[in-house]
Amino acid sequence: MPRRRSGASSYATPMTTASPAPPASSPASWLNNQPYLLLSLSSLFWAGNIVLARHVGAHVPPLTVTTIRWFGVFLILLPFAWPHLKRDWPALRNSLPLMLFLSLVGFAFNNAISYWAMQYTEALNALLIQSAGPLFVALWSLVLFGVRLTGAQFAGIAISLLGVLIIILRGDLAALASISFNRGDIMFASSLVAFGIYSAFIPRRPKIHQLSFLSFTTCCGATMLIPAAIWEAASGRVLQFDGITLATLGYILIFPSTLAYLFFNRGVALIGPNRAAPFFHLVPVFGSAMAILLLGEKLQPFHLIGYALVLAGVVIASRQGSAVK
Repeated sequence: MPRRRSGASSYATPMTTASPAPPASSPASWLNNQPYLLLSLSSLFWAGNIVLARHVGAHVPPLTVTTIRWFGVFLILLPFAWPHLKRDWPALRNSLPLMLFLSLVGFAFNNAISYWAMQYTEALNALLIQSAGPLFVALWSLVLFGVRLTGAQFAGIAISLLGVLIIILRGDLAALASISFNRGDIMFASSLVAFGIYSAFIPRRPKIHQLSFLSFTTCCGATMLIPAAIWEAASGRVLQFDGITLATLGYILIFPSTLAYLFFNRGVALIGPNRAAPFFHLVPVFGSAMAILLLGEKLQPFHLIGYALVLAGVVIASRQGSAVK
């Protein structure tokens, strides 16, 4: 008896035999359709990246590392992306100005300036500025495409932002007035402005495979950074391939670069930039959790209050869609 096609009805009656259950999807296929998990993992990997960047900021030249980072990601992805790149090349060519722009704001400028900024600012300041990420995404989505926040999304961002502040300021919101900002903070904020633009444009990228998209943009972003890396080396900041550098590159290439961007792009494609934006607030949450687990910091009540507020805000905001004017 020929096998019934997957689209056919498959209920059983007393006189018929039920069709066999469809084969279980692979773990990768399941993960590819879990936007909340994908976005949460992206935030986890980026939190580790901020902590690591501050730790090794004086040891590795930021522009050179960023250039190597994106060329490395491109080479990792290329064997898997090549068939998709060949198939998607007409769409890439037709959208070349947009693809180059996304390479610039999402890969070249955003990452180079954030690594550079960590030489002048503290991880605390960077995590605090990072908490403004959803606001930049919402702002650019509104200015560029007329996509406005719903009431639930605005409330969710506000609640999760309050949770972030409680965690970073250790439960003392009055301490916010004592924080001073320097040029590193301004540089780091400019990277968020750029990434907000990138996030707003993601739903309007050409309809291509995500491996095609990421391999193309990482290659272009790295190429754009070559003159900056040459200038940095000529200024005396030469990369030393010692144990610290190799370990740093190993983490950067795999987690906050390859996996985080694949996960983030897919998550935004599934639920849109405004619903995805509150997940930026998980970055300082994961950063503080890393301090507790890896650096021996004691878990305090303000941690639990902040975590609960961030989680509540993310859930509230991500369950609602955006409205377009």
